[in-house]
Amino acid sequence: MMNKKLPNYHTAEDALSIIKSGDRVFVQGSAATPQFLIRKLTERASELRDVEIVSITTYGDFPLSEEKYKDSFFINSLFVSANVREAVNGGRGDYVPVFLSEIPHLFRSDILPIDVAIVHVSPPDKHGFCSLGVSVDVAREAVLSAKHVIAQVNPQMPRTHGDGLIQASRFDVLVEVNEPLPEVDYSLRMSSKEQTIGRYIAEMIDDGATLQMGIGGIPDAVLSCLTNHKGLGIHTEMFSNGVMPLIKSGVITNEHKYRHPGRIATGFIVGNRQLYDFVDDNPLILMQRTDYVNDVRIISSNPKVTAINSAIEIDLTGQVVSDTIGTLQYSGIGGQMDFIRGAALSKGGKPIIALPSVTNKGISRITPFINQGAAVTTTRAHVHYVVTEFGVAYLYGKNLRQRAQALINIAHPDHRDHLEEEALKRFRHL
Repeated sequence: MMNKKLPNYHTAEDALSIIKSGDRVFVQGSAATPQFLIRKLTERASELRDVEIVSITTYGDFPLSEEKYKDSFFINSLFVSANVREAVNGGRGDYVPVFLSEIPHLFRSDILPIDVAIVHVSPPDKHGFCSLGVSVDVAREAVLSAKHVIAQVNPQMPRTHGDGLIQASRFDVLVEVNEPLPEVDYSLRMSSKEQTIGRYIAEMIDDGATLQMGIGGIPDAVLSCLTNHKGLGIHTEMFSNGVMPLIKSGVITNEHKYRHPGRIATGFIVGNRQLYDFVDDNPLILMQRTDYVNDVRIISSNPKVTAINSAIEIDLTGQVVSDTIGTLQYSGIGGQMDFIRGAALSKGGKPIIALPSVTNKGISRITPFINQGAAVTTTRAHVHYVVTEFGVAYLYGKNLRQRAQALINIAHPDHRDHLEEEALKRFRHL
């Protein structure tokens, strides 16, 4: 039961009146995207100008990014999600290249000071604490450093353990809502290529390993192939539905982890309602801020860290492009480099980049050169394993010619001759 004695419940209109023209406003992301307050904020568009909206990945509709509101709101994204991609690439926004682990520092150090933070929380408990629920990540530091904080309070938000517990008194105003969180299930869209990649990666994972997985079909494909493994642990920036069967079957026990043995450490969660119900008040799940969970030193202290991350393209030297398509800013750097490096430094660790060999249009993702205008997300010096549906390439310690040949061997057969020709031209002087 929500504590009705708290004096600071307001209407959305009253709560959002805190926001002034020229303010920088943080909006919580992931499945905790405060969609009700976002919709209500658009109603103030005519009276606001140059309000900067800062966020990582957001889910659901994001009307603040629409063309008609371009004079009112500017999207300054820390990780470009599908609902703001057009705005960021169309002049109504921009992107800040930054490691996920360092975003809290931007807020804390006033490099990116926050005027107002809008967050989505569980109702206060009997001690007056709300939970940031399924998205602690960078949201905790935004709450602690913002001049003003508006909280959307929702009984459908899970109460999670860890760093996300915030006293309700920290919020300037609370707005009551009761609506479902966004839901996703990437396993429903899993392709046969992703399933094959998942099997290859599963064969590389040792019993007792600590796993980090990104989002999408490949991570879920990997998890579905781990039913015969033992003693796995999770230390990851995020996880989705695929971990639940492995927890219930005893495959994921977290018993071998150095950091938080017996518990899953994560920054945010995205999945279906069953997952949100599973994490609700579950002490197994430890929600943490990204400057901790994505800290390379923390990651690498765990045993056999196996980091699984995706890519858009990779050139013949091993340069990985994961967040741009040419000059188009598609997503963001996120935590890939944090975990690729953390896994490399872990005893027995395996940093893995996984990608289908071709795009949906049949264009090779293994390329002689990265596309003009594209940005390198993970450098060739950081890459160890690359996996496609045609196998595994191990690049660490290999010279440029050896790397090129290893990557050509896992490229789509239709493109191997061309890649061989380009490699010969590029490396014949070596």
